[in-house]
Amino acid sequence: MLRLAKNLNGYKLSARDGEIGKVQDFYFDDKNWAIRYLIADTGNWLTGRQVLIAPHALEAANENALVIPAALTRKQIEDSPSLDTDKPVSRQFEMQYYPYYGWPEYWAGSDTSLGNGYPMMPTGPAPTLPAKENDPHLRSTAAVSGYAIDAQDGEIGHVKDFVIDDETWVVRYLVVDTQNWWPGKKVLVSTLWIDRISWAESKVVVHMTRESIKSAPEYSDTALITRDYESHLHGHYRQSGYWTQGAAGGGR
Repeated sequence: MLRLAKNLNGYKLSARDGEIGKVQDFYFDDKNWAIRYLIADTGNWLTGRQVLIAPHALEAANENALVIPAALTRKQIEDSPSLDTDKPVSRQFEMQYYPYYGWPEYWAGSDTSLGNGYPMMPTGPAPTLPAKENDPHLRSTAAVSGYAIDAQDGEIGHVKDFVIDDETWVVRYLVVDTQNWWPGKKVLVSTLWIDRISWAESKVVVHMTRESIKSAPEYSDTALITRDYESHLHGHYRQSGYWTQGAAGGGR
């Protein structure tokens, strides 16, 4: 199901043997827009630690109970490699974290992503990587919220939120607030239509014109995103839907 990141924030996190905290934020990579980690607020349980949970352990969110189940135990999480609060996620940390849980490393090989947040098992040896290198493509949704959106012919708005598929853990869309040009209007832009992110300029560049974004179907965060709406949106931009692209599109 497609959900707003801001609506998932605050969901309870349940391990196999009890609660472990609440959803605080998400780390995603801008190469294939996969959620790489959920950031957990564990309250007073693991004070001073930033607890990360990869999609391998996550199940679909339970909307009625406002819970995201994780197939882990509290002891597993407590004994996992520690990442200090507010420290960037380094490759050194990830190279300890993934073997601890026995999961395949998503960065191994030339292209291990299935387009849905879950990497395939690598078929060759993993590349040699600088141990302390931070992944420049790994960012939090909170940090990118507010980034300017640049169309082909100028700025058009800013990132208001992220639409996440909670079954495949892919960021499907950015919610763009165009209030500086058309007060009150929000539109969706597929992550497949993004050219690049400039971290230095706090900017997301899309290969659409301002006029095409202006005339796009309006989005309301109070309404469910249906397949009919998505089809209408993709038709407006003359783009094929991700759900028609097989495994690479991470269909639902």
